[in-house]
Amino acid sequence: MDTAPHLLVEAHPCPMSTCRAPAGSPCRTAAGKVTVGYHTARFQLVPALRSELRIATPAVRHPGATWRELPTPTSNAPALDAEIRIGYARVSTKQQEIQSQIDALNAASVHRLFEEHVSTRVRERPEMRAALTAAREYRALGARVTLVVHEMKRLGRGALELLKVAEELRDAGIELEFLTGPLQGKHDPAGYGAALFAFFAAMAEAERDYIRDKTLEGHETARTKGKVIGGVKVTDADMLAMALHLRRQGLSLRDMAARLVITKGSKKGQHPSPATVMRMLREYDEQAAAPASA
Repeated sequence: MDTAPHLLVEAHPCPMSTCRAPAGSPCRTAAGKVTVGYHTARFQLVPALRSELRIATPAVRHPGATWRELPTPTSNAPALDAEIRIGYARVSTKQQEIQSQIDALNAASVHRLFEEHVSTRVRERPEMRAALTAAREYRALGARVTLVVHEMKRLGRGALELLKVAEELRDAGIELEFLTGPLQGKHDPAGYGAALFAFFAAMAEAERDYIRDKTLEGHETARTKGKVIGGVKVTDADMLAMALHLRRQGLSLRDMAARLVITKGSKKGQHPSPATVMRMLREYDEQAAAPASA
């Protein structure tokens, strides 16, 4: 957060009946002292700080000292009464094309643009977090803020992830705009748009479930036809014999893997992984022990 938290808090007068500190001044106690921490009712007026449990009064305000009213801060900057439009573009991999999203967002007259290459499966998306932080800061300064994305799936694919973003936007009073797709247009998460957003988020989750189920059905069909699902086996009898010889010499799995060579398939000429060597030896030991335990 570029602006100090206490300045964001002091942009509002304190609504507490026992305080009533005007804008620009710290909160005060019933005994007429500067409070050690701002009253909750006051910093809850700042959307970016609503999740905080406590905002400490900084040393510059002399907490514990006799309270006195400070001059109301003035700003040479124009009042932020216009709409601030923040754009967010995302693709899952660096190989995917992102320029079309950027062009569309610029054509939609965004003031700031955040872009990143990261999968929706990754929980932490730094640029998405930066976009939301910037949106909350502009909103705290009194601006109307809209987060603009190309389409719904740029925010997330799962229902829980999409609803989490919607909840953040609703709590901060930030509108959401989609440039394409079934949700095209501007939506206020605090109004009727919240129900619409939740509905399409549920549809996205249902689509993911459908794709997963169809993939599993395809795998099962392939198995019934005798097709192999998964990676091609790279071990053979010669590799097993060499691995057993190396194990008798006391070599580690890593050293054994470095001395073994794959002789077939797309990985021909490469070394197997230590995990592959371990599985190969484990299968041999289990098969060798089977007659004894029968």
